[in-house]
Amino acid sequence: MEKPILSAEAVEALLTWYAQSKRDLPWRHTRDPYCIWISEIMLQQTRVEAVKPYYARFLAACPNVRALAELPEEQLLKLWEGLGYYSRARNLQRAASVVLAEHNGSMPADYNALLKLPGIGEYTAGAIASIAFGIPVPAIDGNVLRVLSRVQASYEDVMRADVKAKWREALLQVIPQDAGSFTQSLIELGATVCVPNGEPKCHACPLFAECEAAKLEIADALPVRGSKKPRRIEERTVLLIRDGDRTVLRKRPPKGLLAGLFELPHVEGHLAKEAIPSLVRGLGFEPLRVERLEDSKHIFSHIEWHMIAYSVRIAPEFDGWHKESGMLLVPNGELHASYAIPSAFAAYKKHLSFGNASEKPTQT
Repeated sequence: MEKPILSAEAVEALLTWYAQSKRDLPWRHTRDPYCIWISEIMLQQTRVEAVKPYYARFLAACPNVRALAELPEEQLLKLWEGLGYYSRARNLQRAASVVLAEHNGSMPADYNALLKLPGIGEYTAGAIASIAFGIPVPAIDGNVLRVLSRVQASYEDVMRADVKAKWREALLQVIPQDAGSFTQSLIELGATVCVPNGEPKCHACPLFAECEAAKLEIADALPVRGSKKPRRIEERTVLLIRDGDRTVLRKRPPKGLLAGLFELPHVEGHLAKEAIPSLVRGLGFEPLRVERLEDSKHIFSHIEWHMIAYSVRIAPEFDGWHKESGMLLVPNGELHASYAIPSAFAAYKKHLSFGNASEKPTQT
């Protein structure tokens, strides 16, 4: 018989450690599958401390599946502003509509049914199923992959689907009765002890006695991840076009990067200051003053934007919808309250003040 991935003694030690050492996180005070689902989606590629205020604010606005399904999209995206990856928010709402229509508004207590919902993959389905419903299925994220690769002293590429599938099957054989605590204990161990950056805290680890990487002193070399394709560098010139206390926004196409979000206008390439007035006139606005702002960089998963930016004061416009350019002039108070501006432009949001009466536009 093949040796289990974790012995019964190791599982017991892990659960004891988790009960004594787990962080006090708001989503650990509930077994509500809806709340657990929201937290798990928010925690994808986002730090725990950053998620806490978003989680509280989101649940206050959308306390249940129906509220989420019926929330206007602009309000949804505003709630999500700053978390990035807005497709996650849209998938949440699509899944909520499915749950409302097909499951009477209650998250299904079934791993395979969860897996069919928009935006829910194997990890999220396993987390909801095990934590909310006690279903004995694993949830394997980057933290768990790191723990398992070190415990096994495995040099297999943890990004390969067959490696993940193998470890999923191995974990299925050792999940205890308290499946939810087991899921959370492995994730917590990877987040706080068997850490991704810096030296792992091996002597504080409940799995130290069974960890092959610790015995061989190779923990720093694991896990092995296949090489990623280099990000594509794209240069952008960003324009903060304003008349008084209003700022020009445009809406992105419904598909692709940052789909359907409002953004600051920008063009490809890095343009000299002298090129900006004619560009702005081409949009149908009359520039009065152009000022260079600081450079900025934003990293997407596969693209890196290198941005330069200009603040452009324009002659006053009287209509909020600019027909010639197809753009909106939005009062800054309304912009901050109602529009979700992608975090790619975070460096420039601080310039979107509520107007400065002392400013006296000068001719470019």
